[in-house]
Amino acid sequence: MQLTVVRTPEEGKEFLKVNILLNKGNPNYIRPLDKDVNEVFEEKKNKTFRHGEVIRWILKDGNGGLIGRIAAFVNKKYKNKGDDVQVGGCGFFDCTDDQQAANLLFDTARNWLQEKGMQAMDGPINFGERDRWWGLVVEGFQEPLYCMNYNPPYYQKLFETYGFQPFFHQICFGLDAKKKLTKKMYDRHAVYEGNPDFSATHIRKNQLDKFAQDFTTIYNKAWAGHGGLKELKKSQVVTTFNKMKPVMDEKVIWFAYHKEEPIAMFVNIPDLNQYFKHLNGKFGLLQKLKFLWLQKTMANTKFNGVVFGVVPEFQGMGIDAFMVVESAKIIQPQTSYLDYEMQWIGDFNPKMLNIAESLGETFRSRQLTTYRFLFDREKEFKRHPMLA
Repeated sequence: MQLTVVRTPEEGKEFLKVNILLNKGNPNYIRPLDKDVNEVFEEKKNKTFRHGEVIRWILKDGNGGLIGRIAAFVNKKYKNKGDDVQVGGCGFFDCTDDQQAANLLFDTARNWLQEKGMQAMDGPINFGERDRWWGLVVEGFQEPLYCMNYNPPYYQKLFETYGFQPFFHQICFGLDAKKKLTKKMYDRHAVYEGNPDFSATHIRKNQLDKFAQDFTTIYNKAWAGHGGLKELKKSQVVTTFNKMKPVMDEKVIWFAYHKEEPIAMFVNIPDLNQYFKHLNGKFGLLQKLKFLWLQKTMANTKFNGVVFGVVPEFQGMGIDAFMVVESAKIIQPQTSYLDYEMQWIGDFNPKMLNIAESLGETFRSRQLTTYRFLFDREKEFKRHPMLA
């Protein structure tokens, strides 16, 4: 076997090709857009390079055939609650069903991380935000959502045989988007219905600046400081919203307010992979035109949950139900969506799991696992601590 560091554009193309080859023939596989993967490794596109570094390898067999790939990265900002070791990451792992080949890839990433002073590696994770390329699919091998990892089932064996242990599980929930919500949801909604102090509304593209401020307020109250997450600036959210604008559906992004102050948000997007699976990984001018044509001519039947949060002072009070029921009044009769999937909720977050399970007749649609490998094999392994 021959292991090569990715340095040239041609080797970068081979890095992409490994993923395609190892999923060939799988009808549920959707090829990621090349640009979305490449941008992770481009310093000008990925702000994580400001406090980290990354390296990639491709693995070939004795005949020069591509059989594997992996990336490793250090990120000074990557921390999880309770960590007592320096943790690096590995990701974008692909490999044939060959433990020896997998071990070579894992060993290579491990050795590089040890040279950088790391004491453990998590994987498969992203060199960047957690909403992309994070976790190994272990249950639910249906079509992946946009920028979600996808892998054959045998990858779980390759990770666990090497010695990786589950650090946490990421649970996704599915729901029939046209089915009436549970009575409990409507009962909790009734507490606030008609109360002028409480309101809920969907986003409007001509007021993105206002909603960006609302998003920033809720996010910083609900998440900043947890799991290494830092405070957001309004300018960052404005940039994100403007990027989302071409694919944004106003009717599926909702905010709740108490006396005009933002207290909760329910952010969803159409399932972009319903369009991108027709583009074969490319997004040049012709593909962009095709994408626009598909948007106008093809009814999107699935939308995905991206962010759901309530500020601490209103958690556990039914505001989530109030907002969701208000959104259902618009989403169910006025859109083409038949299916809904909420991604991803850590198994260390029981409050969010309870909210997801209370939305209606939800089901666990898929599970991804973030694994950890401690370099000191005698050290006690600890799972991600539960959130209060």
